[in-house]
Amino acid sequence: MTIRRQVSYQWRLREVMATRGLFTTSNLVPLLAERGVTLSASQVHRLVTGAPERLSLPVLAALCDLLDVTPAELITTRAVNAAPQRIAVGDTPAPAPPAEGVRPKRVQLRPE
Repeated sequence: MTIRRQVSYQWRLREVMATRGLFTTSNLVPLLAERGVTLSASQVHRLVTGAPERLSLPVLAALCDLLDVTPAELITTRAVNAAPQRIAVGDTPAPAPPAEGVRPKRVQLRPE
């Protein structure tokens, strides 16, 4: 039996920024640009206010450098064993009855 693991993460950029005295997302735009990462103000806002599903390594490296943190300080992860799915006895759905009188129609191919 395979044990399923459920993984999750917490994006802590806003919290780390606050500990460094950065309280507005617009402050990050020029700091990232100094490190070769060009993002618009709206992209930086989304990066700070939400948890990204995808993040490029250059952006992560630039954030770590400008905030003087490691990736583990920006992203905390968690993995737990998922609860096994339990199926009650007799709880399985009954198979669908066969359709009466329904048969596939034979196709005839004709050369052109």
